[in-house]
Amino acid sequence: MSQEKVNRYKEEKRNRKKIMAQEKRMHYARTACGCLIAAALVGWAGFSVYNIYQDRKPIETVYADLSAISEYEQSLVADTEE
Repeated sequence: MSQEKVNRYKEEKRNRKKIMAQEKRMHYARTACGCLIAAALVGWAGFSVYNIYQDRKPIETVYADLSAISEYEQSLVADTEE
């Protein structure tokens, strides 16, 4: 081995714990990012499916009899005229 390779090997050996700790942190960071991206995709897919389901659901129509309100308004107008 050349002296340069020997020196590089010694330097690497000296910093091995630091290098291993950095690689471990990077591994955890990649795993966490991957999990977040997967959760976001699953959430987005679920939200999209729910919206499609809601759009296809029949719309309920509510009818109200407003004749009582009209009669009440007319009685108020009649009371003010007297």
